[in-house]
Amino acid sequence: MGMYFADTLKKMREKKGLSVRDLAEQMYVSSPTVSRWENGKRLPDAAMISRLAEVLGVDVSLLLTAAAQNDEHPNVIMVDDRKLILHGGLPVLEEVLPYATVTGFTGASEALEFAKANSVALAFLDIELGNASGLDLCRALLEINPHTNVVYLTAYREYSFDAWKTGACGFMLKPLTPDSIREQLAKLRYPLWAKGADA
Repeated sequence: MGMYFADTLKKMREKKGLSVRDLAEQMYVSSPTVSRWENGKRLPDAAMISRLAEVLGVDVSLLLTAAAQNDEHPNVIMVDDRKLILHGGLPVLEEVLPYATVTGFTGASEALEFAKANSVALAFLDIELGNASGLDLCRALLEINPHTNVVYLTAYREYSFDAWKTGACGFMLKPLTPDSIREQLAKLRYPLWAKGADA
């Protein structure tokens, strides 16, 4: 985890005249949690960053920008067994996420091998992957990294109920569009602070 957010938070806390314990009490978290944020071992989620901004009396965009500096090139994957869908979707993802490393896969096993070797920040998964299931792939990805954001892609709305049971944080109907991706980015459980994603 990068130190830019950690250093920024510590400076803001000290400027406010708060101790680690003071900030922890106002945030309703433990002192060790704040210490982990300030030593770069953990990055708070979106709700916590928003609450931090409120407690510290700063513009939330300052903390969001600091969070973005921690991972300048997050890994984003798209998994779909149809190459045509990948060829159409990958350029759209690269357009909206120019700072990310975007990789496509046609098979679940390849995607899992990649996830074991690389930290995946965001995964767009087709629900039907030939003989495999995107729902099972989601569960496997979250076992590897619980902070992976998973967004399901499908042409069928009826899958949405089962999809929400797997720990995913989004559901999109195909085909991908820049606007639909930007809408999902705003709802991620572990935000991928998109430099230029709103452009």
